[in-house]
This record gives sequence, structure tokens and C-alpha cells, in this order.
Amino acid sequence: MNIETQLRDLRLHGMIRSWQALSETRRIHELTLSEGMEVLLQAEADDRDGKRFERLQQNANFRYRASIEELNMDAKRGLDKAAVGIFATGEYIPKGEAILVCGSTGTGKSFLVSALGHQACTQGYRVAYFNVQKLLLKTKMSRIDGSVYKFFEKISKADLLILDDFGLTHLEQQQRMDMLEIIEDRHAKKATIIASQLPVDKWWDIFGDSTLADAFLDRMVHTSYRIELKGESLRKKR
Repeated sequence: MNIETQLRDLRLHGMIRSWQALSETRRIHELTLSEGMEVLLQAEADDRDGKRFERLQQNANFRYRASIEELNMDAKRGLDKAAVGIFATGEYIPKGEAILVCGSTGTGKSFLVSALGHQACTQGYRVAYFNVQKLLLKTKMSRIDGSVYKFFEKISKADLLILDDFGLTHLEQQQRMDMLEIIEDRHAKKATIIASQLPVDKWWDIFGDSTLADAFLDRMVHTSYRIELKGESLRKKR
């Protein structure tokens, strides 16, 4: 049994491609055993990292395929380059910190939070992206079929939860409790990003229940990073 066949049987696909390239270029004869092993192992590690990233990105279900490099860093938009650089490191994720992004329609909130989520995937973090209205609909349906606790558990396991379009409508009583439970499960343990058209000081009105609103804002607002996007709609410029 030759080496390529053994690698294939072991499903070491990165090593297979590297071995084939080395064999075709005859570079394999120029390397010592340790050098050759280093090349093969690095190729396998890169292959697995790439597959993990694709899997994480697909599971996240982002609204946009966006990246940090594509962001418009014009200071007039309220996007601080230094702050984005800090977020790009992903240091806020294991700390369980929150980022709140506010701005009017078309200022690029969804693109920004998608880019931050994409960056987290490149770093190996599990990300879950939801439009809030669709999240609450899924929660309602999971209550009907009896899978709500399993659904909440799945959300809680995400290293980073992104909630987009928060506050488009006022929340009903059960929706308020569901939102609070989702945030409670993550508070100071897992990172959360929330994007909203409304400024943070208007979020209290979304709940319409002072007790639940206070509990939600206490967990999300006081220790979070803030980004307030400004300017004309970017959609008008396309």
C-alpha cells in the first residue's frame, strides 16, 4: 500500500493534496523527513481550519457575506477604526461582552455586524445570527412543537449571538420574557451583538414593561461597547 493510498484511507485530505504537489514537482526529494512532515502537517491543519470556517459560516446564516476589510471606515459615519480593530481581535468574545450598534435605516448596521460575525468565524468561534422578528417567530413555533428549551440551549451555546433589527415592533409579553431569558443565559458568559434603528435610550419603550425592560437593559447596556452609525443611507449611493 503506497503513502497516498494510506493518507486517503485515513481521510487526511490536506496531506494528500500536499503530497501530490510535492511528488509532481519532485520537491519531495529535496526535503528531509522532518521538513516533509512539517509541510504535510501544516497542509492538513490549514485544510481543517478552512473546512471549519466554512462550516461555522454556513451555520451562522449571516445576512451578508461581509468582512472587516470591506467596511467603510469614514469617521463621519461614526465608525471608529481603532475600535473596530479591537473588535477584530475577538477579545470581547471569550469575555462575554456585548456590542450595541445603532443607526438609521441604510447606515450599514447589518453589514457591520455580519462582518464582525464573519471575523469571529475565522477565529474558530461559533456564531448565531438572527433577525429578531424571525428569532421570536422561531421561538413561538418551538413552543408549539415542544422544542423551545432545546432551541434556547442551542442559542446559549453560540460563542457569539448577533441580534439584528431589534426594536422594529413592540414586544408582546411572551416575547419580552423570551428575549430576557436569551440574554440572561448569556450575561457575562457569552458575547452578544445587537443592532437597532433606535438609539439605546429608546429601547426601554420596546418592552412596555418596566420590570422586564430594566432587567434587560441592566444586562445589556451598562457594560457594553457602543457604535452609533451616522450619515445618509449607503443604499442611495449604490
